[in-house]
Amino acid sequence: MMNSKEVVTRALRRQNPDRMPANAEFTPEIRDKLMAHVGAEDYYDLCVKLGSDMLILGGGIGNSYYLNYPSKENYVCPWGCTWKWYENETGAYTEIVGRPLDDDEDGEKLAAYQIPDPEDPATFEALDNLIKKYGNDYFICFSSPCSIFEAAWYTHGMEDTLMDMMANEEYANDLFDKMMEFPLRAGLKALDYPIDMIWLGDDMGLQKNMLMSADLWRKYFKPRMAKIISAYKAKNPNILVAYHSCGNIEPIIEDFIEIGLDVLNPIQPKAMDPAKLKEKYGDRLSFWGGMCIQETLPYGTPEDVKAEVLLRKNTIGKNGGYLCSPAHNVQADTSVENMLAFFEAVKEYGKY
Repeated sequence: MMNSKEVVTRALRRQNPDRMPANAEFTPEIRDKLMAHVGAEDYYDLCVKLGSDMLILGGGIGNSYYLNYPSKENYVCPWGCTWKWYENETGAYTEIVGRPLDDDEDGEKLAAYQIPDPEDPATFEALDNLIKKYGNDYFICFSSPCSIFEAAWYTHGMEDTLMDMMANEEYANDLFDKMMEFPLRAGLKALDYPIDMIWLGDDMGLQKNMLMSADLWRKYFKPRMAKIISAYKAKNPNILVAYHSCGNIEPIIEDFIEIGLDVLNPIQPKAMDPAKLKEKYGDRLSFWGGMCIQETLPYGTPEDVKAEVLLRKNTIGKNGGYLCSPAHNVQADTSVENMLAFFEAVKEYGKY
């Protein structure tokens, strides 16, 4: 019987594992409820006890969400952004209300701006400890989310970043080059350790189409992602590389395959049809995600959740090439019962 590391490795390399692997990530409220329910000592103990086959650790501006939880005070993250907590009916979330590169028409702020240390010793000490404890049995993924575009607009503003892409190309290129240094250098440092995959990402999709034209993405982001992926694979030709984008990004999936992407995440089923993606790209690309967090997980019954797991296994998961997971961090509006049903269903239906 394969252990978790072997199952995920074979699945994502499209080598017919003996079962469908799974994982999930959580916002703090549902994480704490699940930890209390299963008696977990810490986050990774929770993942293992629930049945996750992959464990994730990383760095980048995406780590700035919920940074001072459970406090609800405003805070400034290492990237210089000011974050504010907003309450809703099920929990709370954070939004950026102050940016270090706001109102930077002359570019002086960008010229002086320093990204946080991509080789921060604390991050890699934590990675080393994770590998020593779990690396023999579990698939270890190093993440650097919000890699280029999101890091840019988090620090500079969405409107200003998009405007600069059209009207101030020099600024846009300087901004994206500076932000690209973090995932490039952090990922190369992570490859000094026996990790199994590196996970990048920037949200480029809306619910029905892309946030920008495919040609504009190709102009600014394709060459930078190609540089990062090629640098990783030059250092370790066997490393798997995953990329996250919410929404519908089908116009650029072929481009990602061309530049060496191995795994696409999160396969948001309300935006792209998982079964059609499998049929069209499944011989060249593996998939991670697919479980609907817009409808099934928060609003369905445990039986609905189990039915969707079976659907994903029989379609996008057919013959492997699939890591079953919610199509984003599970939010506070999802019940403990539904998350338990997800992992139970993977165990019940997941055998190939």
